[in-house]
Amino acid sequence: MRGKRGRGARGKTIVFGLLKRGDKMYTEIVPNCSSTTLQSIIKGRTSIDSVIHSDGWRGYNGLVDFGYKKHFRVHHGKNEFARGNSHINGIESFWGYAKNRLVKFKGMDKNTFNLHLKECEFRFNNRKQNLYKILLVIFRKEPLKLS
Repeated sequence: MRGKRGRGARGKTIVFGLLKRGDKMYTEIVPNCSSTTLQSIIKGRTSIDSVIHSDGWRGYNGLVDFGYKKHFRVHHGKNEFARGNSHINGIESFWGYAKNRLVKFKGMDKNTFNLHLKECEFRFNNRKQNLYKILLVIFRKEPLKLS
């Protein structure tokens, strides 16, 4: 049986993500889903002229007050999954991908969860490339130091 899902999943690590459409994913573990927390990440990671697409979570309220003139929402709670070109299918695709990879561990230590999450982000962001070649370049530049 699956654990409790969604924002009310007590005891689970809270993760926030941003996806630039057709491009890269960014994830971060957050202490809570408050407007202050989420909006500070959005402001730090997006330009003011970005077009923001989100779900109906109240934590996104007020983005227009910060100067984001284009904030479009879809309300999953009202069985709305797209409104014209406004949808969040790309980021939902990432979360499905990440959950599918992480479920194989059947749980993990909270201290290493961020590493697993960032691995999912890296794999997703480089899914159309040869990961072996990318890692080879990285390890040649920064060899692993064994102590």
